[in-house]
Amino acid sequence: MTQSQMQAVHVIGGGLAGSEAAWQIAARGVPVVLHEMRPVRGTAAHKTEALAELVCSNSLRSDDKETNAVGLLHEEMRRLGSLVMRAADANQVPAGSALAVDRDGFSAAITQAVAAHPLIEIRREEVALPPAEWDSVIVATGPLTSQALADEIRTLTGEDALAFFDAIAPIVHRDSIDMNVAWFQSRYDKAGPGGSGADYINCPLDRAQYQIFVEALVSGDKASFHEWEATTPYFDGCLPVEVMAERGAETLRHGPMKPFGLTNPHDPQVKAYAIVQLRQDNKIGTLFNMVGFQTKLKHGEQARIFRSVPGLEGAEFARLGGMHRNTFLNSPKLLDPSLRLNAMPRLRFAGQITGCEGYVESAAIGLLAGRFAAAERHGEPMAPPPPVTALGALLGHITGGHIETIDAGPRSYQPMNVNFGLFPPLDRMPTKNADGGRLRGPEKTVAKRRAICARALTALDQWIGGEQPNVPPSVLTAAE
Repeated sequence: MTQSQMQAVHVIGGGLAGSEAAWQIAARGVPVVLHEMRPVRGTAAHKTEALAELVCSNSLRSDDKETNAVGLLHEEMRRLGSLVMRAADANQVPAGSALAVDRDGFSAAITQAVAAHPLIEIRREEVALPPAEWDSVIVATGPLTSQALADEIRTLTGEDALAFFDAIAPIVHRDSIDMNVAWFQSRYDKAGPGGSGADYINCPLDRAQYQIFVEALVSGDKASFHEWEATTPYFDGCLPVEVMAERGAETLRHGPMKPFGLTNPHDPQVKAYAIVQLRQDNKIGTLFNMVGFQTKLKHGEQARIFRSVPGLEGAEFARLGGMHRNTFLNSPKLLDPSLRLNAMPRLRFAGQITGCEGYVESAAIGLLAGRFAAAERHGEPMAPPPPVTALGALLGHITGGHIETIDAGPRSYQPMNVNFGLFPPLDRMPTKNADGGRLRGPEKTVAKRRAICARALTALDQWIGGEQPNVPPSVLTAAE
């Protein structure tokens, strides 16, 4: 069957998952129609009409492929020709050992590449339940799925969608930070991709300042929610800073405000009791976001409380924090191993709506959904990635590999980032270091993680085989 005779796969949603899915499908010679409702219909969090807009942090987290699960996922996606990873690498900004990006440059690169691909058509429109004639559809509408489509999915599955709150951290103008108080340093001086080991701005607090700050967060005026949102749980990986403060006076000190691995060059003899870190948010270094400071405080309260942090007294905010409601499916019950909806197999789901959490995880599931759809269109079988890979472990979490029966019935399905707890155990644990000595403590943990990552990349390369996607040279140029 020629490309002109082949029916298009429809992808609904132009976020990271949808853009990656469309790219992967087109790279395999299958035409795609990518439906994105912005700017026809906006959302509570998006500010632009660009594809793959980052609405929260600009960090894709650790890029360490040898000892970190998300860094391993980065590497697996790179080896599979991920557009998201290509755009991230081309638009990285300093962030210690993390891979952070200039958010505007990142989304612009993906938008340009997708728009330039001859097999991808972008339609700016809202889609509810896809028409019956669309025989292959990927729903990648993310955590901000439109109410109309969410209602259709709920009716179709007979299963109430689960939901949780996500939050957005404030962004500060760099030139409004007092560098006579603050300083540049990465934790333990660790350098990462594009970084120097001095990639974060650090604002120190002593014990009294920290206690006052925590009390202000707890007592600050918060945004009110609709009645139907009142029982919606937060995702623990993205708790509002004031919710963390409510969990105990020392919680923030051992979370986003931990002072460890940092020395104040303005006063090296005095150890800060807590530290607020800010990470570069754009390539030219004029904007920095407050790391871990997603919040549901009202805007006036945010400005008042955050300006009480030493070094931020004169802070000017390019964007204040906010909250939005995330929706996701009970995927282990509703989806098959190739991400198809059991009740209507012509529909696949990808990204955060499946219950993965995080930019990279969302794009990774989009990558897999796109490959599954392309293989299906060609009438070719496609085995899922090995469970020992990061991709396979994440897919297993979504499609049911983690479910266990307990006294109260099936375990509740919750969103999750990729982590080593999702991987099958090693057949044999490493016991000795390179010098032949016995591994102990942290050294043993690192060795275990290295072994898991090495096993994953070996298995991934075997799974990939000799596949070489056919991508027009002009499109490769547009993506770079």
